[in-house]
Amino acid sequence: MSDTERSDGDPGGPTAIVLDFLAHGRTEDDRPQYQKQPLAYALGREDFRLFEVVLGPDAGVSIGDDLVVDRAADAIERTGEVEYEDLTGGAQSELDYAVEDLVDEEERRFVDFYNDAQPITLRLHQLNLLPGIGKKLRNSILDERKRGPFESFDDLGERVEGLHNPREVVVERILEEIREDDLKYRTFARRDEE
Repeated sequence: MSDTERSDGDPGGPTAIVLDFLAHGRTEDDRPQYQKQPLAYALGREDFRLFEVVLGPDAGVSIGDDLVVDRAADAIERTGEVEYEDLTGGAQSELDYAVEDLVDEEERRFVDFYNDAQPITLRLHQLNLLPGIGKKLRNSILDERKRGPFESFDDLGERVEGLHNPREVVVERILEEIREDDLKYRTFARRDEE
């Protein structure tokens, strides 16, 4: 439990996973050391947004911790959304592991995507947005889910011939949505449009 969580265990706002923690601020910041503030990069749990969080001097966070992304939190001074390119190298490499862990922790949520996916247009289905899923595989998934909802990624892989690793397919799509700016359709990673 990080310092930003309340004592009753309720984080009190949207949470994010810390991808990188810079105790002495950005390296390219030319200000003297005593003026630099601790900084963390984090990935939102719910909508996979990327955040830059300026922390107070007494914030004790480390990579992998859950952090409340709310200015009302005690240890947070400022929060802002950032693009993938703005992340540090460490945060970019940690992102893959964080997304995989989130998909594992919330397997039901992502299996339900396979159960509940709907057509986007007359010719395009949400399942077609996933890497490696074309018309034939999409139709196999739709036929199998008519017989009953999928219970897990293992169940999905066993029932749909040709879909070898449904978990990895979801992870790849989430990472693509986070990294790419100009995707027309987003299913998992939301962004504020400017």
